[in-house]
Amino acid sequence: MQYTLKKSLGQHFLTDKTVCERIQGVLLQNAIERLVEVGPGAGALTEYIYKIPTQSFKAIELDTEKVNYLHHTFPELQGKIINEDFLETQIPYEDSFTLVGNFPYNISTQIVFKVLEWKTQVPMMVGMFQKEVAERIAAKPHSKAYGILSVLAQAFYDVTYLFDVPPSAFNPPPKVDSGVIMFKRKEIFPAMASEKSFYHIVKMAFGQRRKMLRNPLKPYFTTEQLADPIFTKRAENLTYEDYAALTFKMHNDN
Repeated sequence: MQYTLKKSLGQHFLTDKTVCERIQGVLLQNAIERLVEVGPGAGALTEYIYKIPTQSFKAIELDTEKVNYLHHTFPELQGKIINEDFLETQIPYEDSFTLVGNFPYNISTQIVFKVLEWKTQVPMMVGMFQKEVAERIAAKPHSKAYGILSVLAQAFYDVTYLFDVPPSAFNPPPKVDSGVIMFKRKEIFPAMASEKSFYHIVKMAFGQRRKMLRNPLKPYFTTEQLADPIFTKRAENLTYEDYAALTFKMHNDN
């Protein structure tokens, strides 16, 4: 059974078995009760992970042609593939589950936000991203790569950059390198006034990342508060704990 490549869906199919084995190895090091693969495509990674000992496996794939191909290639997956857009699908399990995938580059950032939205049920995620995005998510303070994604992800998950993946591992080869990262949920989240305030202050701070924080954050703090030395720093110099602490002092966060 043949399938076609759909550029509109950002499809680059993983063909390197070594990469699949390495991702499988990472998953096997953890006890996983339920596993959800995002965007299995033609099933290169699926072949290595759907037999991992779990109570349940599901895959979410938007492309109906690929769903039919997967059913044909892996008959055991009948009833386990959700033919929907991952960004619009309902949460696949009521209980906790691990997420894995070679994520389409064009929605990879939105996938991170979806994981954060589902964080109470996703203790772990192993995902392949465009290398630049993977490095941004894993970046530490005081670096150019450190930004909104870094702060929001690392507030709730320990992020580990696992390994690089070259363009030659895909068909067709993308024009950029890829990187695999792992999220492991923190046991304790930082104290914050509200997640809404936390997201808001981080986005506002990095909206003018080259300026001192007193500029982008001026509407949310009093003149007296803005005299604090922390507001002479730039967005990239604050940790997620710093941002979380600032939410308790904010006002007018709408």
